[in-house]
Amino acid sequence: MEYIYAALLLHKAGKEITEENVSAVVSAAGLEVDTIRIKALVATLDGVDIDEAISKSVVAAPAASTTTTQAEAPLEEVNEETEEEEEEESEESGMEGLGALFG
Repeated sequence: MEYIYAALLLHKAGKEITEENVSAVVSAAGLEVDTIRIKALVATLDGVDIDEAISKSVVAAPAASTTTTQAEAPLEEVNEETEEEEEEESEESGMEGLGALFG
């Protein structure tokens, strides 16, 4: 993850994303540099339009959060119903216990 952040930081600064530059950013952050991962990242980003990739991910993010919110709503309703049922059962079992005490 830190290598991707380093690449994004370099991109934002208008610097070329090279193995040396990514290594320098990661090193400056006080992290251990893994040259194999950096080579893989630089090779993967070769020819990628980072601005376009970011704009696509920004558009997709709100849609994903809306879907999550819609999916959570029924779950919350089910949890509320379950809690109500448990409370009713608890009250009923409590009454049965009192009845046994007084015969």
